[in-house]
Amino acid sequence: MTDTQILRIVARGEDSRHQFKADATNAKSVGAELAAFANGLGGLLLIGISDDRQILGLSGADVRRINSLVASAASQNVRPPVTFTSENVDVSGKVIIVISVPAGTDKPYFDSDGVIWQKAGPDKRRVHSKEELRRLFQDSDLLQADAVPIPDTAKEEIELPQLAELARRLEEKDPRTAAAGWTQMKRMGLVREGLLTLAGLLLFGKRPQRFKPQFSLKAVYFRGTDSSSTTYLDSEDFEGRLPQLFQGAFAFLRRNLRKVQAGQSVNTEGLLEIPQAVFEELLCNAFLHRDYLIDAPIRVFLFEDRVEIISPGLLPGGLTVENIRQGASVIRNPLLTSFATKGLLPYRGIGTGIVRVVHESPDVQFVNDTDALLFRAVVRRPIPVRENPPGVVDRVVEKVVDGVVEKEGVLSKTRRQIIKAIAANPHVSAKDLSSKIGISSRKIQDHLRQLRERGILVREGPDRGGLWKIASP
Repeated sequence: MTDTQILRIVARGEDSRHQFKADATNAKSVGAELAAFANGLGGLLLIGISDDRQILGLSGADVRRINSLVASAASQNVRPPVTFTSENVDVSGKVIIVISVPAGTDKPYFDSDGVIWQKAGPDKRRVHSKEELRRLFQDSDLLQADAVPIPDTAKEEIELPQLAELARRLEEKDPRTAAAGWTQMKRMGLVREGLLTLAGLLLFGKRPQRFKPQFSLKAVYFRGTDSSSTTYLDSEDFEGRLPQLFQGAFAFLRRNLRKVQAGQSVNTEGLLEIPQAVFEELLCNAFLHRDYLIDAPIRVFLFEDRVEIISPGLLPGGLTVENIRQGASVIRNPLLTSFATKGLLPYRGIGTGIVRVVHESPDVQFVNDTDALLFRAVVRRPIPVRENPPGVVDRVVEKVVDGVVEKEGVLSKTRRQIIKAIAANPHVSAKDLSSKIGISSRKIQDHLRQLRERGILVREGPDRGGLWKIASP
C-alpha cells in the first residue's frame, strides 16, 4: 500500500474493515482481531496508529517484534489458523505495519479460548445468538437455510395441486394423497425429521407466513424521490408461496410503471418503461439468493425516478458488486434454486441473469450494504419525453433570447438553435444537436458549457438519462 492510501484510510477513521492499534503486545488479543476479520469480510489491521488517528510509527525493533507476534497469533491463537499478509509502510517518515486479513474460507474461526468473534463497526463482539452462528455456518457451506426444518409444520400444510404439477413436470407419479405427497417431498429434500424444510414451506406450503411471517414482501410507491416521505401513491403487502409473492410483486410494478408505445400499434397496451426481463431477474434473485437467516421481508420501493428491490443479507460467498456484473454467481439456497428452475419461477440458474440486467438497463446500480446487512438493486426510471408544440417553443426561445440580449448582448445563431432544440425536446443529446445544427459535437459541448456558465441552461440528472432546463438568464 502507498502512504497516500494509508492517509486516506486514517482520514476516514475506523470501520468494520479497518482497525487501528498504537502497538501490539498480546498475541491472544491480536488473534481475536484476526478471527473477527476472517469471520466477516476481511480487513486491515494498521499497527502504529492510535485510536484517535494519530500516526505514531514504530521503531525497527517494534516492527520485528510485532511481525513475529502476529505470525504466532495467526497460527497459535486462532482455530483454524488464518492467512494474512504483512507490509511495513513508511507514512510521513514513520513506519507502520499493515496486516491484511482476507475473508475466511473455513468459517467460523475461534480464538484460543474457543470464542467466536465478529466485527461490529470498528469494534468486535462475541457471537452469542443461534442466528449469527447459523449465518457463519452458512457462509462456510456447512448449513443451508432453505434445508432447515420448520417446527410445527405437518402434512396438512402441503398444497397438493402444486406438488402434483411439479411431479408432472418431472415425469413422476402424481401424489394423490397427503401421505404420498409427504413421501415424495421427503425424497426431494423438502421434508426432514418429519417436518417441512423452509424450501418445502415456501414452495408448497398452504400458508407459509403462518409459520414465517417475516418472509413476506412489502411494496410501496412513494410520492417523490425520498423514502422518508409520509405519503405514498400505492402500497401492498404480499403473502403466500414464492411463486405467489413473485406474481404479486410483478403485478404491483406493472400497474405503477409507465407504458410506452415503443413503435407498437396504437391498439396495443404498450411496453413497460423498463424492460420486463429486468424485474423478472431481480425479483427471482431477491427470492432465491436472499439470506433466510435474517428475519426480514423483501421490499420493493417505487419512486418517481427509480425502483429499488431490497433483499436481506449481503452477497454470498465473498461475491462483490464488480464480479456479479461480470457474471460471477454463487448459490446460497440450493434447494429453492433447484426447484425454481423447474418452472416454479422464470429462472434458469445459469448465472447470466445480472449480465442480462446490465445489458437491458446499463444504469442499474447494486449496493452491497455491509452495515445494514442488505443488498439493494436500484433501477433508474427514464424521464418521459414531452415534446413541446412549435408555438410554445417559439415563445420560450423568444423570451430567453430577449432576456439574454437585454442583459449580455447579441446571442449567436448557433446558440439560438441550441436553445430552440432544447425547448422542443429537453432530452436532446449533444450528438443529436450536432446532427441537427451541423457542427461538431465538441463545439456543441463548448456552447452548452458556456450557456450553463451564463445561467441560461441547467442540467438535471446524469449525462445519460437526464434532461436540460432553460433558466432565466
